[in-house]
Amino acid sequence: MRLLKKYSALYVMMVPVIAYFLVFAYYPLVKGLQTSFQDYKLMGDRPYVGFENYSAVLHDSLFWEAVVNTLVIGGGILCFSFAAPLAIALSLNEVLRTWFKKAAQMILYVPHLLSWVVVGGIWIFMLSPDSGIINMILVHVFHMKPINFMADSGWARWILILLATWKEMGYTCILFLAGIVSINPSLYEAARMDGATRWKQLIYVTIPQLSNTMKVVFLLNTLGILRIFDEVFILRNPTIAAKVDVLMMYTFQKGILEIQLGPAAAASFFVLLLTLAMTLVVRRITRFDEV
Repeated sequence: MRLLKKYSALYVMMVPVIAYFLVFAYYPLVKGLQTSFQDYKLMGDRPYVGFENYSAVLHDSLFWEAVVNTLVIGGGILCFSFAAPLAIALSLNEVLRTWFKKAAQMILYVPHLLSWVVVGGIWIFMLSPDSGIINMILVHVFHMKPINFMADSGWARWILILLATWKEMGYTCILFLAGIVSINPSLYEAARMDGATRWKQLIYVTIPQLSNTMKVVFLLNTLGILRIFDEVFILRNPTIAAKVDVLMMYTFQKGILEIQLGPAAAASFFVLLLTLAMTLVVRRITRFDEV
């Protein structure tokens, strides 16, 4: 009781935060779980149907197509959005000119600030088969036929993976650079005294000391694999829909377009459970608790 009085101001400050999560996170979660067991209608009775919604989702071929698309696209984004920023951060760390390093960081970070509506519009224009700069280069420089990237199912997944990597590269790169800056300089001095080259310093000092940051970034990227939506919603079209429709798009179509809220809620809980399972696996593999 004495501690409660002593830190009463802190507990009062926590009330709005707790209230926020209860109202905007936990209540919708509980309500969604309830909806997944109901024949939910916007008006009228909403009888409980047990696991029928979950069964309907599991027997829907579109759901399994969405699972495959999500794992392929999400897995590609996970790999590229981890490796590319890491390589760039390690490269920028070797740059001696401060102005160039700062300018590169700023240029890389700008796409992260843009919404997917803006990014999608820019790249739809750039990839246009008629006036897009990419096809102009292919035609006039390499003498190739123009490619309709946004209508070719063979390119669709790669475009989503590369654009997502490009958009978030600057943000992740800054996280890696922050980790590199925090490395104790004495480790590099000891390595140089032992005759280590810049390459060996990178392999035996920088990367091992950066392992904790790498674990955090990899886990954060894993959390987002199954929640891909914005880029798909902006860039998809009927021609490539079968190759790019992911789980969140499936949930959107069921819940918003078809107003089948029960199956949509069931699908969303499959996403939640799969995300939880993947996160636990990654934590175990990376030994995240040992950070």
